[in-house]
Amino acid sequence: MRVLIAEQDHPLYARLLSEAAPDLEVLTSGDSAELSRLAADCPVWLGQPDLLATLLRQGHQPQWLQSTWAGITPLLADGLPRDYRLTRAVGIFGQVMAEFILTYMLGHEREVLARLVSQVERKWDNRMGQSLAGRTVLIVGCGDIGQRVAQFLVPFGVKLYGIASQAREQAPFVEVAALDQLGRLVGEADYVINLLPNTPNTHDLYDAALFKQFKPSGLFINVGRGVAVVDADLVEALKEGHLAGAVIDVCRQEPLPQRHPFWTAWGLLLTGHSSAPTSPSMMVQLFLENVRAYQAKQVLRGEVDFERGY
Repeated sequence: MRVLIAEQDHPLYARLLSEAAPDLEVLTSGDSAELSRLAADCPVWLGQPDLLATLLRQGHQPQWLQSTWAGITPLLADGLPRDYRLTRAVGIFGQVMAEFILTYMLGHEREVLARLVSQVERKWDNRMGQSLAGRTVLIVGCGDIGQRVAQFLVPFGVKLYGIASQAREQAPFVEVAALDQLGRLVGEADYVINLLPNTPNTHDLYDAALFKQFKPSGLFINVGRGVAVVDADLVEALKEGHLAGAVIDVCRQEPLPQRHPFWTAWGLLLTGHSSAPTSPSMMVQLFLENVRAYQAKQVLRGEVDFERGY
């Protein structure tokens, strides 16, 4: 089988793949013209969706694409073909995403940023930190990553609630409600964690009306997609005290424009889309599982439904 790698870190992926599966013919290049030439005669592609989308625009016709990202938005752009199988990266981001979320939840309880300000001002800060035990956490998006994050949070003694496309019973959540219950549940939550993908149903969910229903002591963490948030409404809600703070990892436009209000918004921390880097070794392992399934004409992990968008 011939595999084309279209990745920023293509030499590493090529080495890992060749070592783990010497039977595969691995093709790659850092030169876009050469990559396009190779793509013309390669049925299987592994890589980042923005580079894969560029190759599709050039008229190449692959049979199967494996994305190295959890999100596949560039491949859903208008005008791009959808007559191939597409799989996204699943099962490899749970722990690293949970570590990111826990960093800022614990930092919030221990008021790390406020203590840093005190240190800069040379003020002895002996306020007592709080604990996550007994806190209510709402995970908005209970798919692969949301479930893993929930499992990592269990030992901290939090009460877990979830939002999914449909209400369902699911451990370890007290309740998993449908999207239309978001307004009710944000009012109960000390932490609202957005993990929703970019679909037509998830745009502009977090608007002025919803932020008014947050707990004034609540922290909003967005590690899903920037399009879910109405930026100006979040800035205003923080100013008005409708929530205590926000950790924003994903934005509508990245990098964030210099004049964007998020740079100077009170209580808002930007983390530059750094929450869950792809582990090349874990990605190659997932890809090879899917290669074997593909060759055996079995179900692929993370296969995308183009209509649904994930």
